[in-house]
Amino acid sequence: MTTQAPTQPIHVKDLVIGLRQFSESSFRTTGQILEFLKHSPVAPESIEPYLTWDRQHYTRNLIEKNSIFELMAICWDIGQASSVHNHKDQNCWMAVPIGRLNVENFHLVSQDIDKGVCNLTVSETIEMNASHPCAVDPNDPVHRVVNPREFNQRAVSLHVYSRPFDSCVVYSPDQGTCGEIKLHYTTEYGKPTART
Repeated sequence: MTTQAPTQPIHVKDLVIGLRQFSESSFRTTGQILEFLKHSPVAPESIEPYLTWDRQHYTRNLIEKNSIFELMAICWDIGQASSVHNHKDQNCWMAVPIGRLNVENFHLVSQDIDKGVCNLTVSETIEMNASHPCAVDPNDPVHRVVNPREFNQRAVSLHVYSRPFDSCVVYSPDQGTCGEIKLHYTTEYGKPTART
């Protein structure tokens, strides 16, 4: 039996260079990019220039964006969580260089965006950490990310989206409601975003 040596963490700039090497078609399925993330953990100190924290809400910090993919660092204070949401039919991969997070996946039984109603069931919860990145299932993409209070530490997730998008559908499983919202960056390339 052979033992694989642990992978050395890389600088986030090297992650960007690596992602740029993939063809556009590589981002249409989840396998290749997920394998790349598994073998390319990012050194936490290399993302420090992109990190901002807010006690009221997680922050979305853009690192790289082009026509094929975008890379974002999301900072989660203790107890913070996203809304239940989708990704506008784009693929998503997540890695966690700092802390650990839960991804709660949902099965979308039905939705009517025009009427603002939906029916969701919980399907599974996956823990992400430095050695366990994950991809959102394109066949069942509705999910939320949670930094549970019991983890008792801040966390940072790196998100790769197969194409940039600026809105998504959010869901309230308890109320059976849904609707589209606009998305905003907290920072872009390490600088605060001007809100208009």
